[in-house]
Amino acid sequence: MQTSENRDNRGRRDWLRWAALCARIALGAAFLSGIADRFGLYRGRNVGYGVFAGFVRYTAKVNSFLPPSTIPFLASAATIAELFFGITLILGIWRVWVALGSAVLLILFGTAMAISFGIKSPLDYSVFSATSAALLVAAYESRRKE
Repeated sequence: MQTSENRDNRGRRDWLRWAALCARIALGAAFLSGIADRFGLYRGRNVGYGVFAGFVRYTAKVNSFLPPSTIPFLASAATIAELFFGITLILGIWRVWVALGSAVLLILFGTAMAISFGIKSPLDYSVFSATSAALLVAAYESRRKE
């Protein structure tokens, strides 16, 4: 028999499921948007890097505390990781581990930004908010399996 408590719990579960889905897709789209930018798929006024060389220069600024020889590797590794996380977040594959990996990548990026530019930079660009969204997706998906 369907009680009001059962309906309320079901509605709550649906709300949580939709929130996790929206966060997952938003994070995935943000990662893929960064990839599109660094490979010149965006044109016009609001282009961040425009080409991969521009992204490598930005990577050097963000990681100004690291030896210059590490920058090409970091730029390539970040690109591969963002492409992987972007696709798998949107497709919903390996949800817990991909969300946790995304959170680690974002916290590393936010920390590097804070070291190089000050704490205001990652706060203004909502890097830690995105990290929290990834952690919430991981938490929801891990509880969903219980």
